[in-house]
Amino acid sequence: MQKRWTVKRYQHKAEQALQNALKVHPLLCRLLVQRGVTTFDQARLFFRPTLADLHDPWLMKDMDKAIARIADAIHHGEKILVYGDYDVDGTTAVATVYAFLQDFYKNIEFYVPHRYREGYGISLTGVEYARENDFSLVIALDCGIKSVELITYAKEHGIDFIICDHHLPDAILPPAVAILNPKQDDCPYPYKELSGCGIGFKLICAMAQRRQMPMEKAYAYLDLVATSIAADIVPMTGENRVLTFHGLVKVNTNPLPGIKALIELSKLKDKLTIANLVFVIAPRVNAAGRMDDARKAVNLFIETDEAAAEAIAAQLHADNDDRKAQDDSVTREAVALIQDEILLNQKKSTVLYQPHWHKGVVGIVASRLIDKYYYRPTIILTQSNDKVAGSARSVSGFNVYEAIHQCKDLLENYGGHFYAAGMTLKPENVEAFRQRFEEVVSSSIDPDLLTPEIVIDTELNFSDITPKFFNILDQFEPLGPDNLRAVFMARQVFDTGYSRIVKDEHIKFSVRQGRNGVVLSGIGFFMAEKFPCISTTRPFDMVFTVEKNEWQGNTSLQLKVIDIRPSR
Repeated sequence: MQKRWTVKRYQHKAEQALQNALKVHPLLCRLLVQRGVTTFDQARLFFRPTLADLHDPWLMKDMDKAIARIADAIHHGEKILVYGDYDVDGTTAVATVYAFLQDFYKNIEFYVPHRYREGYGISLTGVEYARENDFSLVIALDCGIKSVELITYAKEHGIDFIICDHHLPDAILPPAVAILNPKQDDCPYPYKELSGCGIGFKLICAMAQRRQMPMEKAYAYLDLVATSIAADIVPMTGENRVLTFHGLVKVNTNPLPGIKALIELSKLKDKLTIANLVFVIAPRVNAAGRMDDARKAVNLFIETDEAAAEAIAAQLHADNDDRKAQDDSVTREAVALIQDEILLNQKKSTVLYQPHWHKGVVGIVASRLIDKYYYRPTIILTQSNDKVAGSARSVSGFNVYEAIHQCKDLLENYGGHFYAAGMTLKPENVEAFRQRFEEVVSSSIDPDLLTPEIVIDTELNFSDITPKFFNILDQFEPLGPDNLRAVFMARQVFDTGYSRIVKDEHIKFSVRQGRNGVVLSGIGFFMAEKFPCISTTRPFDMVFTVEKNEWQGNTSLQLKVIDIRPSR
């Protein structure tokens, strides 16, 4: 797949000022400035975040109301229901608040809506469950900010809601007794990008302070908070970076039994990083809701007995194996459909429908098709009872939600945001929807957006890739949005003659910069088709990240190659 290379703009004055303050390699200062770090104090916070750097939870609008209502419910012995979404952010949030409260108050339960029977967020089924079981207070986590009608209905039946949500509020807010959401226009809380679990964490921090409990009672759940931040792809800046930094410390030293069980089942032996949370832990948690019931994930996180946690983790592990099998099967069928139909190959969007595809993997398959096969806005549809349901994913820079909105007359329901959305429609409207969506995309997408872009932080000479340079680069962890792994470019690279194709798909690189420069090794996954570019005596340019390679007790630095092209 051909890719566009874009090098970020440099801010030379800011880089020089920071280099004067830090006395480190100037390219490291360039990377820091690109990430919004321009002063010594900001660099200290970036590299050495402490829990003392967290903001006062009482700065959040309605925190006083939320804590007062919970205290009143506890004082009068009311039944409290902790309610949250079925994904990683929601289940970690429910587990965090439920376990904290349950430690000193027993008249409490939790509720997670079923992904397919109830759908996302506050459901009528959930409200009726609260009403029929005499719950008078619901703490909604990672959802609720848009549930005006249902929360109004709950209030009419004597049920109060406290909303802890991080999604963007609408102009009309639900009639909750308290809304904790830093994205409200009039909320003075300094950091706006917390995860849903992060807002639940601020709630229990305030509660710990009000009850004069040691803050360690709240910090006990930092591994769950870090997992939510990693999985929900929120910016890795400010408080999120502080919470994730210390959450990873807890993951690696004293994880909750449920997290520990997932780590052991996944056979992770080295120090865990944010990537392990994103690609190993989070999929197993999400698999519970995708393939069965997300309540299992909450039960795993609140379980205190290690043997019991191991049994639940094994169920999630099995769910994830089922998810991967379904994912692989649907992806293969989807690719075959596109290859078999010449017209599909020529379109600027992909809309595929098969009634037997598993609903739990359609979003994953849409993302996989874009990443590995056909880089264009993609929708995967399947049968869901008497309706067709699906997930959309987009390419960088294209608003797929807006494109779907222009097809709304063909849909029963839809929702989402810039890069991802979901929809339901009648089976007889699938073909008309496919044609309309293609018309909308074809008429509005910039052709450049149909070629994937590699954003490069800076050029880097091989001679600068030293252990000292990497040791500081390694401290850019935890990585995530707004602090992605640094991507470098090197020009005029030559093959030493020892590069080779391995396992028919990958390239094992042995390269030097210039005719007599430093020799480095590297690996380029699924790049075998690029081998002719390096198997000549001509120079080529290379995009890569730098990583540590450990093999048979030896540690060295190597390049993880992203793309190559002939030097111009």
